[in-house]
Amino acid sequence: MPETSQDRTKKYLDLGHSEAENHAKTQLELYEKHVKDTSSVTNVISEFFKTNLVGFAWHYIKSRFGPRHPYQSYPRNGDSGVYRLQSSVPSRNEISLALLSDWASDTEESDKVAHLVARYAPDYTVHMGDIYFVGSPQEVEANFTAPYASWYYGASGSLALSGNHEMYSNGNAFFKHLLPAMYIQEGEVRKTQQAGFFCLENEHWRIIGLDTGYTSVGRPFVEIISPPDCHLKKEQIEWLRDVVKIGDPDDKRGLLFLSHHPYISAFREDYAKPGEQIQELLKGAERPVIWLWGHDHRLVIYNQGKNGNGPLAYGRCLGHGGLPVEIKMPDPNDLERIGFYDRRVRTVVKRHALGYNGFVRLLLDEQNLRAEYRDLEDTCVFEESWTINRQNGQLEWKILQSIPELAVR
Repeated sequence: MPETSQDRTKKYLDLGHSEAENHAKTQLELYEKHVKDTSSVTNVISEFFKTNLVGFAWHYIKSRFGPRHPYQSYPRNGDSGVYRLQSSVPSRNEISLALLSDWASDTEESDKVAHLVARYAPDYTVHMGDIYFVGSPQEVEANFTAPYASWYYGASGSLALSGNHEMYSNGNAFFKHLLPAMYIQEGEVRKTQQAGFFCLENEHWRIIGLDTGYTSVGRPFVEIISPPDCHLKKEQIEWLRDVVKIGDPDDKRGLLFLSHHPYISAFREDYAKPGEQIQELLKGAERPVIWLWGHDHRLVIYNQGKNGNGPLAYGRCLGHGGLPVEIKMPDPNDLERIGFYDRRVRTVVKRHALGYNGFVRLLLDEQNLRAEYRDLEDTCVFEESWTINRQNGQLEWKILQSIPELAVR
């Protein structure tokens, strides 16, 4: 009996963040595929142990104790990782990006979101991390590289960041299979993505993709004493300082950061360390930034705020790309951090109230940046804009529209 879309959704409900659970789910998927593809009952029984139990043990031990894929940085192959934003239509000044996080789940919802993105034909698409369950080569293929995969590749570029799930397999498939499929268009030249971070820029804006995934998973026993903090590795810090030069006091362009892990969260752990590293690179300059992330499987518009010694940020969570959006309220003590939160119930599965998946459409037009938060039914549930003051680096923010259901108070 073929797997239904609801069957697949059920696999992701109450999904934890332990490597063991996610490796077990990956091996179960391989086993189910084997059962579907074989006609021999004898083979099914004998292969269960090889495909499921032995496979799980081998891949789990290898990922927990084996070497991580070597970290890739810039400059690499003559590539600096800094690219000029360009429209795929020469006569059009406006540049568009589609941002999706926690999308790569191969669900009916993720396909619907991807097909909606394709209708808008953005210049750039960015996946902001988490390929489920463990970022294996098969999961990269199913979501991104197979002929039937629904990921939309932008005409000017398609880029990827790493989440924690990619690192459950030591990042091997992310670096060996996904990055070679990602690219940036510079004029007539197409360049393969060389590292898990990047900078897209023009005269008014800099969109900087940060790698918080590589340091999001610790080693057995060590992670108990020193929990992962998603810090930016030395190579990335040096790139931000020496190549991107985000600390240049004369550069007042607007800064928009993308990462998988949350700078601020009202639902579970957040990560102050990357923000503190960014603020140190900014040399303490009191200028606001825009920061978009995933990880939490929901759409949340946070009030402007700081975490620790990090920058003052307009923080947005868009982890609702493809996983079930399980509706819940944060701790009452964290409620004041939230401006808007999409709590609409789309369906109920196994007594779980599930919300709407979606993506963010960014539109850049000179000093203006507009963000449309669209759900899988193509409803714009929230729209906002920022205008950068090139004299002092300050941002003027406006809410353009919001559906009433997003208000939390």
